[in-house]
Amino acid sequence: MTDSPPQLFGWEFAADPYPAYAWLREHSPVHRTALPSGVEAWLVTRYTDARQALADARLSKNPVHHSESAHAKGKVGIPGERSADLMTHLLNIDPPDHTRLRRLVSKAFTPRRVAEFAPRVQELTDGLIDGFAGKGSADLIHEFAFPLPIYAICDLLGVPAEDQDDFRDWAGMMIRHGGGPRGGVARSVKKMRSYLAELIHRKRAEPGDDLISGLIRASDHGEHLTEGEAAAMAFILLFAGFETTVNLIGNGMYALLRHPVQRERLQRSLAAGETELLATGVEELLRYDGPVELATWRFATEPLTLGGQRIAAGEPVLVVLAAADRDPERFDAPGTLDLARRDNQHLGYGHGIHYCLGAPLARLEAQTALATLLRRLPDMRLAVETDELRWRGGLIMRGLRTLPVEFSPTGSEGLSTT
Repeated sequence: MTDSPPQLFGWEFAADPYPAYAWLREHSPVHRTALPSGVEAWLVTRYTDARQALADARLSKNPVHHSESAHAKGKVGIPGERSADLMTHLLNIDPPDHTRLRRLVSKAFTPRRVAEFAPRVQELTDGLIDGFAGKGSADLIHEFAFPLPIYAICDLLGVPAEDQDDFRDWAGMMIRHGGGPRGGVARSVKKMRSYLAELIHRKRAEPGDDLISGLIRASDHGEHLTEGEAAAMAFILLFAGFETTVNLIGNGMYALLRHPVQRERLQRSLAAGETELLATGVEELLRYDGPVELATWRFATEPLTLGGQRIAAGEPVLVVLAAADRDPERFDAPGTLDLARRDNQHLGYGHGIHYCLGAPLARLEAQTALATLLRRLPDMRLAVETDELRWRGGLIMRGLRTLPVEFSPTGSEGLSTT
């Protein structure tokens, strides 16, 4: 590793950012850089600093605190959310509004609801595998990791089955344009916003046992979500809930394919009917090569010092979760994949008041997806060389464009209950 700063955000960096992050942790742990969009921001790479920043009330989630006007041009945050009137969600607000909205949303997004959803996640998982198990090959991103969380979150939200392919198209546009032209993303966001407004209107008249109906019903001391707040919350649950899980499944399976000893250990554990290694394994996959590379935007509301660097009011701060979760000061042998790792307080789901509300659902989907793939397609292998794989461009998320695999063709062995 040289003394000069590494090149950030190019294609080589996207394929393997970890050497660059190691350099930053050692030489410039809170590092000011120009992002591909032209916005300048501070990157926080050490675990201790990252954990502090994620919980620091002086770092606001609200882009109105950005000292530049770039946020008005759509250069921070989700493309199109401002013009579509979808800003009032948990990733963009601070207490006390954040406290009120999270309390209301939590009433609809309970662990019990997630647990009751487990059979449906298994049904969706088996149905998708049934679609390619007999071919002997598949692209695990497009045929499995992408549709699974889309259909799952649509079911959870209460999107009718006949409308779910539209959601899949809109979500696909968001992923495809992650690092390129933002117009397609903005158009998809506007279409989704119009649809959600109409769906919320219908659910008010005829509520069901779904998450959107739960958001509408949720109240606390007489407070309810407004229709706009409900639409923004449904949007962010979909937006934050699908791409993170796509990447968690994709990155996780890719890591297992590249670490056959760990994979075989997990397969033996599953064959014995054990679940402990699956649970610790998913947490380790989150730490080792997680789906969210950088936490979403924060903006200093006052001058502060972080990692020895003075940050001025209004400057953006991006916590690099991928760097923090491989910090040797916090994790033993951080570059080693150890599915049985015990002391694993990774930051993959964040920390503090913005800790991911959907973490239980993501864990359920990842555990179900990986366990079922390993059980049903036990000899799965990569169908291309690793240097042929491409990672999607973009700032926040980390995920593969495709994951071609081969395996021995099998018959349908799904556990569908319908």
